[in-house]
Amino acid sequence: MGIRKFFVSSAMACLLASALPVTPVGAAREEPLSYVPVDRPGPELSVPVAVLARSLSCTGDLTGAEVAPVLLVPGTWMSPREFFGWNYMRALDALGWPYCAVTTPKYAMEDMQISAEYVVYAIRSMYRRAGRPIAILGGSQGGMLPRWALRFWPDTRPLVEEHVGLAPPNHGGQGVVILCTPDCAPALWQLLYQSDFMRALNSGQETFPGISYTEIYSHQDQFVTPALDDTGTSSLHGGGGRITNVALQDVCPGHLAEHVKAVTYDAVGYALAVDALTHDGPADPARIDRRVCNEEFHPGVDPATFATNYLNAVTTAQYRQATAQRVDREPALRPYVTGP
Repeated sequence: MGIRKFFVSSAMACLLASALPVTPVGAAREEPLSYVPVDRPGPELSVPVAVLARSLSCTGDLTGAEVAPVLLVPGTWMSPREFFGWNYMRALDALGWPYCAVTTPKYAMEDMQISAEYVVYAIRSMYRRAGRPIAILGGSQGGMLPRWALRFWPDTRPLVEEHVGLAPPNHGGQGVVILCTPDCAPALWQLLYQSDFMRALNSGQETFPGISYTEIYSHQDQFVTPALDDTGTSSLHGGGGRITNVALQDVCPGHLAEHVKAVTYDAVGYALAVDALTHDGPADPARIDRRVCNEEFHPGVDPATFATNYLNAVTTAQYRQATAQRVDREPALRPYVTGP
């Protein structure tokens, strides 16, 4: 399938999703659940430490930079190198900023309750090595997954000063539903709008004091929807953290950016992310130089190799979606989520 056909099918998926139930059979329960308090200590990690250690790779001196070292968390279907290697990693290398990347299991298609343990380990390990709080930058699923670590492992909160999400499905995505008809990988069930996972993620409070949250989204996203304004799925509210919810089109009216562009090579999203990482608090759209609206790629993206890199990313995602191990319902919430 070519790029053009892929995006035609993506747009059709979004249209079909709007005609289907928001929570398909098996995606979320109707009866209310109770969740553990936000200050309940997190459980012991079930993944062996040796496995977790192999999942984290770091570049640069975590102790020596002027900015907080950045933890990169990739999205669904991708390894960190496939997701960030042709864009944000190159940009951070050019800036001389240290960063680490976490590889979540099965290309981020595993039960996200397991994947979150990898993020918990990464946060703790990076903080230990850096001797200071870290920043997190994630795209798509990777922009949302660290919030599960922060919600259910309270000890990680003082270790993080900044959270930047690029098109994060913080409450799930309505556009994901077509990918789970009739079945899909465990993480995709959990990524459905208002799934059990999403309800648990946002239980108690959505943000935490001491952490700045910059949630960047596009009105034209075909998967992470609704995305019309700051009541949509990407936006966060309340809880005590400092929050900026910002659409790319809030900075550049009429800006064109579907999901893949928003999470990998969009110049406006990059400018907002860098603004957050270089200032106290979340990004401030008023600080963004509007000349960025005329830029096709963000720094680090090589125009000469862009078409190849983009096509590789899209076809890799298609292949992994087609060949993923599928289940017919959302994974059950783990005991540490609902009590006692």
